[in-house]
Amino acid sequence: MLKKTVTYRDYNDVERTEDCYFNLSLSELLEMEKSVTGGYSEMVHKIIDAKDEPALIKLFKELLLKSFGEKSADGRRFIKSDELSLSFSQTEAFNKIYMELATDDNAAAEFVNGLIPTNVRNQVLA
Repeated sequence: MLKKTVTYRDYNDVERTEDCYFNLSLSELLEMEKSVTGGYSEMVHKIIDAKDEPALIKLFKELLLKSFGEKSADGRRFIKSDELSLSFSQTEAFNKIYMELATDDNAAAEFVNGLIPTNVRNQVLA
């Protein structure tokens, strides 16, 4: 799970600081990987290698909205829905994070790596 703390001005010109949470479960990662012929990760590598900026921007938005959610109070669930994603997409918090990913390669890499569950990341790096 990735937590990003964002400070922004809302549409009433009030400064707000919010924690935004992002996560992709193993089952979601598997579904994404198998949803594209040749694999999702291979598709991403091709987009990066080709420096296909329109596709890359679309990919960041997709990842932001697919991974956004709210933790339940007891920490047992990470709640996601189309309604939550749509609501998030209409905030300046979304705009700030989206622009950071679109303009900062390091921030984008950190975000994508942060979406990978810790146990999977540890297995890959071992």
